[in-house]
Amino acid sequence: MNFNFCLLAGAIAAFSLTACNDDKMEDTVLPESQTETSKIEQPGDLQKQCSYVDQYWSSTAVLKTTLKTTTDTNFMNAQMTKIISLWGGSSLTFRFVDDASNPNSTYNAISYSNGKIYYGYAIYYDAKAKGGDIVNAMILAHEYGHQLQYRYNLPSVSESTARPNELEADGFAGYYLRRPNGYNQTTFAQIAAAYEFAQSIGDYQTTSAGHHGTPPQRRSAVRLGFLLGQYDLSAADFDYNFFYYYQGVLNGTYKQAKNTRNPELDAYMSQYIDELRKIQTGEISAEEFKDLK
Repeated sequence: MNFNFCLLAGAIAAFSLTACNDDKMEDTVLPESQTETSKIEQPGDLQKQCSYVDQYWSSTAVLKTTLKTTTDTNFMNAQMTKIISLWGGSSLTFRFVDDASNPNSTYNAISYSNGKIYYGYAIYYDAKAKGGDIVNAMILAHEYGHQLQYRYNLPSVSESTARPNELEADGFAGYYLRRPNGYNQTTFAQIAAAYEFAQSIGDYQTTSAGHHGTPPQRRSAVRLGFLLGQYDLSAADFDYNFFYYYQGVLNGTYKQAKNTRNPELDAYMSQYIDELRKIQTGEISAEEFKDLK
């Protein structure tokens, strides 16, 4: 899953749900050329539900292994390497999408269920201009969260909307941004400011199949992921704990049953349940959210 960003190609859309785990991820490798002129793979319904997506890629879009500068390219490749290493994953296809004739059409970042992440030039440079490098690190970690969902048949919670998929991916991003072997942000303020980009796709269409969670729920989810970053968790353990405390994200209630999988988290997390509730209800405003420790 704000800065009031003016999206270059319109508002990021939400789409109807089929779970992110419908297709099995397979690692693939594309040729290591700067520009790949073969027809770009368009997102299917599954990918549109599990990504930052404004529209299909243009027919004139091309895949590249580089951004405009070596510095930008190295930053994103380093982040991808760190994210994969954090979760103990294997390599995947990571490409950038450029379109000289229709630049705005690349305001996308898409996580494909066959082991590919395509990242548009437009969204990269707008995010960097508006919020700095951490915003692109956050978006990439969110997209890789969908790769974890594809790989490990997650999320373990199923709803009639896209909400658990998107909120968990938000949580994966918050977790990565905190972990010392990730983006290593020890305080929450910078993460909160960056996350305004993601929560802009929150919505209040709670009965729609494409519902991604409300903006306060999305803020609460990334906060929960950040808190879980206190602990070294596998993807499966993260999923268990995220959804164990998930009701705090949705409506502020806290499960009283013992956390049998990671009981050591209970004492720590119990300190923050009321805070998660206040984020979700708006008692902690978007501005106050930025000041959380």
